[in-house]
Amino acid sequence: MTNQSNILELLDLSIGYKTKKKKTIVASSINVSVEQGNLVCILGKNGIGKSTLLRTIARVQPKISGRINLSDRQLESFSSIDLAKKIGLVLTEKIPTGNLTVYELIALGRQPYTNWLGTLTNEDREQVMTAIEKTNLTELMNSRCDELSDGQLQRVMICRALAQNTPIIILDEPTAHLDIQNKMVTFKLLKNLAHQLNKTIIVSTHEAQLALQLADHMWLMTEGGLIDGDPKTLIKNNNINDLFDSDVVYFDGKTNQFLMN
Repeated sequence: MTNQSNILELLDLSIGYKTKKKKTIVASSINVSVEQGNLVCILGKNGIGKSTLLRTIARVQPKISGRINLSDRQLESFSSIDLAKKIGLVLTEKIPTGNLTVYELIALGRQPYTNWLGTLTNEDREQVMTAIEKTNLTELMNSRCDELSDGQLQRVMICRALAQNTPIIILDEPTAHLDIQNKMVTFKLLKNLAHQLNKTIIVSTHEAQLALQLADHMWLMTEGGLIDGDPKTLIKNNNINDLFDSDVVYFDGKTNQFLMN
């Protein structure tokens, strides 16, 4: 029976790529659910399938088999517009910003709700301004996007997804090109948005230390399958070491640090 607080359920899911001649499975037998209002971090080595999983959940690419339930409905049952009102997406691909101001780029998050002319209503403007305030971008909203630092632009992209006003926001490696301070600021922002606004935020990342400190839940993608749990449980069960297939790095549960042999 479905848990009413679960916004998302993956049931016996297999992910990968299909062509007419070939089917490549990246990960299979994924069974996991997410409660509303949680920050979920996905960890795993390069090529293990983190981005593929996120893109499959967002229906950017098709699943191989299994089922994805979103708000107790199968993912396939949503129209593109309705899905855009459920899931906000921040991928690693750079979005051409042209001569857009910060406000204009954030306002693009309202596209699922505007008419074909893209005309903003008062409600749209309120959602945009609320998102700007929540992400501390008020002072930058009239700046041109091509003048922003990487950290500022990433915050703008998070703000655009927030303006979309979806219960779920998915981010693929949002801190990949940021310095350590901006990595920490970004993760803290995502944690606050999840808890204060009751958003379910799912993030793929290599920032294992930050994920362990701030995530409510973690999905560890390993060669043996997906391991799900809260950070304390995963540390207690020594699951963090399943992320590594070498003897060079290990996680020390006593100090909660990654160390080298």
